[in-house]
Amino acid sequence: MGMKGKKLKWSMGLPLALLGGALVVGGLYSQVEAKKGVTSPVEKADVQTCYGCHSEIKDLHATSKHKNLNCNVCHSNFGKHLENPMENKPITRLEHAVCGQCHKDQYETFVSVNLASPAKIEKATSTSRSPLFDNLMRPHGFTREHAEPRSHIFALVDHLLVDRAYGGRFQLKDWTMLFNAKAAEKSAWEVLKDADPASSDQKIFPPYTPRTAATAANPVCLQCKTTDFILKWAYMGDKHPKAKWDRTSKVVEMARDAHRTFACVHCHDPHAAKHRVVRDALIEAIVDRGKGTYPYDPEKSKKVTVQKIVFRDFRAIGILNKADANIMCAQCHVEYNCNPGFDPKTGQAIPMADRRTNFFPWVNVMDIEKVYDEIGFRDFKHEITGAPLIKLQHPEVETFWGSKHERAGVTCADCHMPKVKNKQGKIYTFHGQRSVKYVPGRTAVCVNCHKYWTPEQAEYVISGIQNYIRGKMRKAEFWISKLVDTYAQAQAVGVSEEVLAQARQKHAQAHHYWEWWTAENSDGFHNPELATASLNKAIQLANDGVLLLEKAIKEKRTSGK
Repeated sequence: MGMKGKKLKWSMGLPLALLGGALVVGGLYSQVEAKKGVTSPVEKADVQTCYGCHSEIKDLHATSKHKNLNCNVCHSNFGKHLENPMENKPITRLEHAVCGQCHKDQYETFVSVNLASPAKIEKATSTSRSPLFDNLMRPHGFTREHAEPRSHIFALVDHLLVDRAYGGRFQLKDWTMLFNAKAAEKSAWEVLKDADPASSDQKIFPPYTPRTAATAANPVCLQCKTTDFILKWAYMGDKHPKAKWDRTSKVVEMARDAHRTFACVHCHDPHAAKHRVVRDALIEAIVDRGKGTYPYDPEKSKKVTVQKIVFRDFRAIGILNKADANIMCAQCHVEYNCNPGFDPKTGQAIPMADRRTNFFPWVNVMDIEKVYDEIGFRDFKHEITGAPLIKLQHPEVETFWGSKHERAGVTCADCHMPKVKNKQGKIYTFHGQRSVKYVPGRTAVCVNCHKYWTPEQAEYVISGIQNYIRGKMRKAEFWISKLVDTYAQAQAVGVSEEVLAQARQKHAQAHHYWEWWTAENSDGFHNPELATASLNKAIQLANDGVLLLEKAIKEKRTSGK
């Protein structure tokens, strides 16, 4: 059938369309096949035959909104698979464009670039969020580069590119690739080059040193950035004969096997057409450890549940009983441990083989120290004080718990992925996930509930909250930095180990009450009351430590001993 002058017809709920230059008839082509100019239709699966072995898939698919979609929409290689199921696995397509054929608006907004939000903004500069960050975090890898987040379509690219992850070896092919979402969606390697210092021309590889870059990436990091490993990674990243990769894998080799940012299937189950989570440590926290979806609200946890489904004793997913963006976003926007560390009681190193390197505490800032004490884990020791410190990630969801907005039933999607209209007037969920000031309608999102405000008044309140919390963050940084500097002075003049140990304890406690908020990306807006309480604790603890050391220094100098 020629395409000129013809209207698109529908088959199995999917439009007959061109995908990568290949005509789709009764199914979809892989991008590889399309590039090769293949024009014969993809083989169609006998769904009942598939159900015969994949009973867990039947339970999800047979009564879902996707029940009329043939398996070949997302899979191929059926013939060879049936000949030798163990050796010849079906090919699974994870490209966003697969879902985008029916969900065009969601797809197009997801792969869009927010050009209004600048790229590569370093948090640790005099004009950014945390000007004293490097002094407080040394020698941690985050002091090499700790940039503000940007569009999700670049999640994998930015992970590979950041100076703290792979020692600077992965570089943009050129700076115009910084906003090339079309190439990034196709593959991160359309955007990046591997400037391996062991084999590349040194003129290509920048002169990075241990103090300008770090090789701190690990396999667990990648589980948020891409879904490409969903069929190659066992539950919790344990070693498994069916898993190509695990927590102890060589991360550079694993990174080369990743191609695109996390797929639609991270949050949407393709068989059940229901909301889900796939991040194993979140499922472990909610289901296996019984923390529930809302650990501080047992009643809400009963209303929003996660059903853990295990596939062939290998991997697991969690199906939500109802849509809840807070839980889906919690796959990544939480504090989690994803790296080796040490036991603060014994000093013993904790390697990636230990499950503690893939762990969600699933608590708020006030309880984080207690949880890490219980499992016996700290990330690193401060270079000056030697205080055992936690390296916090991006705890947006735990921060949101208990806030006025969360108690009112607001979810992440209401502000960051609002309902909007397309050009035809159809309402859909905006999937460009970004700060509320950049979503369509901007602060008009706030006016949906605060109907007595103008958008300008809404923005005024937001900026007022954030300005106040940023002020608290700066004061906390000042006093913790002062504590670090005073510790060095006290050590130099010979202050007793007993006093230094007390100061280290103050430092360790003040640290997480402060760093939670530079890691969290709302500048306190998600929960200003919690931010105020936490940062006030950080300021007071650090101030107490400074006074303790200054007194000891004065006594040392007075005594002359």
